[in-house]
Amino acid sequence: MSLKIDFSPKRIVKWVVWGILGVLLLAFLIRVAVWEDAYYREKEGSERDEAVTVVGPEDEEIVEIPPTEEEVVEYTVGPKRPRYLTVEKLGVYYARILPMGVNSKGELNTPNNIFDVGWYEASYAPGEGGTMVLDGHNGGPRVHGVFKDLPSLAAGDIIQVERGDGVKYRYSVVENVTVPLVEADNYMSKAMRSPEPGKESVTLISCTGEWSQTQKTYLSRQFTRAVLITE
Repeated sequence: MSLKIDFSPKRIVKWVVWGILGVLLLAFLIRVAVWEDAYYREKEGSERDEAVTVVGPEDEEIVEIPPTEEEVVEYTVGPKRPRYLTVEKLGVYYARILPMGVNSKGELNTPNNIFDVGWYEASYAPGEGGTMVLDGHNGGPRVHGVFKDLPSLAAGDIIQVERGDGVKYRYSVVENVTVPLVEADNYMSKAMRSPEPGKESVTLISCTGEWSQTQKTYLSRQFTRAVLITE
């Protein structure tokens, strides 16, 4: 049994055309790969104008759309649980506080909406006398998040947390530090305690500093600690 190969001019032209298209496609893919590698190497360690954070619930996408006024008003929690966060200096008013745990790596989860705040449920609630731990996003791919300007807070600035029953607690900033990522885990034990022993406190946490494309995260963490104002 013999096979006859078609070497007609029409077939040859077709092969040539497909061959040229294949070469052009391969060249394009190689160029994109080279450009992408060069771009990320150039950006490694640089400050990002369009913030991105990878801290958050696993397998969930970052949401950059602020909740509507109706969604904020209708958000409810138990009477003794934190409901809203207000930090006037940051331009944050009645940010929803959502209960959070930790992911499979033991890292604090963060709400997938960059305008919401997470409350670590294993920490204290307002009014319980201990330290409440809240975390929030630096930002998303195109928009700054609720804690983008967290490093700007200074001693004496006010942080307000409102519970589900409407009772408001005001905290005065005592300490605001930037901690390298490699030291952040060790600092957590301090962040879980009050900066002034015996006083109720709140700790706000967010990513900050330079962005590492290799690690796909910021290279520092911001810890803002404040104590309850007793009036």
